Amino acid sequence: MIRIILFLLLIALAAAGAAWLADQPGDLVLNWGGLRFTSKQPMYLLGLVIVVAMVAGVILRGLWKIPGHVRRGRRERRHARGRHAVTQGLLAIGHGDSSAARAHAEVARRHAGGDPLALLLHAQSAQLDGDRDGAQRAFRAMAERADTRLLGLRGLFIEAQRADDPVAAVMIAEEALKMSPSSSWASHAVLGFCCAKGDWAGALSIIDNNQAAGLIDKATYRRQRGVLLAARALEFETVDRDLSRASAMEALKLAPTLIPAAVLAAKFESEAHQVRRAMRIVETAWLAQPHPDLADAYSHVRLGDAARQRLVRVETLAAKTPGHIEGALAIARAAIDATEFAKARAALEPFTAAPTQRVALLMAELERTEHGDGGRARAWTLRAVRALHDPVWTADGYVSDRWRPVSPVTGRLDAFQWQTPVAALPSDKGNAIEPSPFEEAMLAPRRVEPPKEVASELPPPKPVEPVEAKPLEPATPPVQDNAPVPAAIEADPAPIQADPPAPEPEPEPPPAAESAPPAPAPLFRSRTDLPKAAPAPIPAVIPIVRAPDDPGVDEDGAVDEFAEQIGPAKAQIGGWRGFLSRLGS
Repeated sequence: MIRIILFLLLIALAAAGAAWLADQPGDLVLNWGGLRFTSKQPMYLLGLVIVVAMVAGVILRGLWKIPGHVRRGRRERRHARGRHAVTQGLLAIGHGDSSAARAHAEVARRHAGGDPLALLLHAQSAQLDGDRDGAQRAFRAMAERADTRLLGLRGLFIEAQRADDPVAAVMIAEEALKMSPSSSWASHAVLGFCCAKGDWAGALSIIDNNQAAGLIDKATYRRQRGVLLAARALEFETVDRDLSRASAMEALKLAPTLIPAAVLAAKFESEAHQVRRAMRIVETAWLAQPHPDLADAYSHVRLGDAARQRLVRVETLAAKTPGHIEGALAIARAAIDATEFAKARAALEPFTAAPTQRVALLMAELERTEHGDGGRARAWTLRAVRALHDPVWTADGYVSDRWRPVSPVTGRLDAFQWQTPVAALPSDKGNAIEPSPFEEAMLAPRRVEPPKEVASELPPPKPVEPVEAKPLEPATPPVQDNAPVPAAIEADPAPIQADPPAPEPEPEPPPAAESAPPAPAPLFRSRTDLPKAAPAPIPAVIPIVRAPDDPGVDEDGAVDEFAEQIGPAKAQIGGWRGFLSRLGS
């Protein structure tokens, strides 16, 4: 608005001056060389002079600024080449081309050495090539500048972590946190360091700063503060009981479902004889996540109770989450302690088909305690070796035997979760250890032997079918174990005769047995799914025609010991053909 008013005032003054000049009488004469200009109205000639002067001024000003324009153009061209090199270099780093990134970084350093992006490209290309010293020099150069100081500190922090220098990394993170309290990576690093060295006051102050800076919301702030207070309560449990109790109670208010805080707070309430309050604390955490520590704290909530009373209390807690394996394991543990073995077996029975390690170990303890059966106990112990893993405290692939506030891998707060580790999840591949027959036999369910069957209930034996005799093969009845020895074998051998004895008439087949004495129940029964093979026919008995000690006649003649036997030795023909061949010789 002010500029408009000033512009109007200038126009008014110019018009007034022009009117004044026009009212003045006289002539205006301009002599320049051989030229002479005369005007009765000096206003027009004055305007012409002003226009000429302005054109001459513009021309002179343009000539004066030509060197500056040339320098500025060269600088802009160099800057454009540098920016193009930076762009192409960052793209090369994005797709992992280290040689192209290095070449573009060199071009960017020549044309735009002071550009922050050129420094970043140089540092990242050195990182991609594995040049740690070059990367550190580039990040130090960035840290010395005010506009890139925080970026340089971040790069130095990453390089210190890669060099496994936690002291330098924490010092750099602390400096960055002082420069920018809202820096998430710096607060994360310093928070992990404070938790590692047990500086819970410093860790709590960092959490407060993060919440004030808007890095975390209110729910996350309450949870993380409760985790830090629970960690402090666990550390000071045996050192400063008052501080531990106050920290546990505050942690329970901020995070009621945090298992370590609930267990410790229930313990303190139990020691103060606040049994109902302790039970409510454990029940709230149990409904969110059943855990064996919660079951143990619930069973011992009243000091001095007997084992059966603890069993009843655990059954009440397990009934709040029916079908959960943690409740069944807690009942089995309490039942074994109370010698209620039937309840323990009933609790574990739904999980014995595909047992976990704790289920298998409890079954082994149950077999050893109840029956004193060391064999079945060893079989269950062997089965626990390849059984499914139970849930454990896991964070970023790290398995811990206890709860911790931060992950030892990444330093992340509240990273531990009660779950089955990833490496122990069931696979579709076969077992690496095949089950042994001994283990399967030992783990088979017990069976009671049925009473021996009564002889009258057995079906009558089938009659023996007579065997038909072939020609030239005298058939004889089957010889029984208790039958007398035949006369031809029992009598002394007869001398060798030239003619064979007259053939005896074929005996008639024995009549079918009318009745047989009842046989005892067989020890091994034949399977019904496998058909029983037909019995082989009984060969006919060949009568002896010479004495057993008679070597007989050597029919092959003398044997040449130097003659090579080409074919295999001929075996003596058996049966009636052999008898006829020997008879003819």
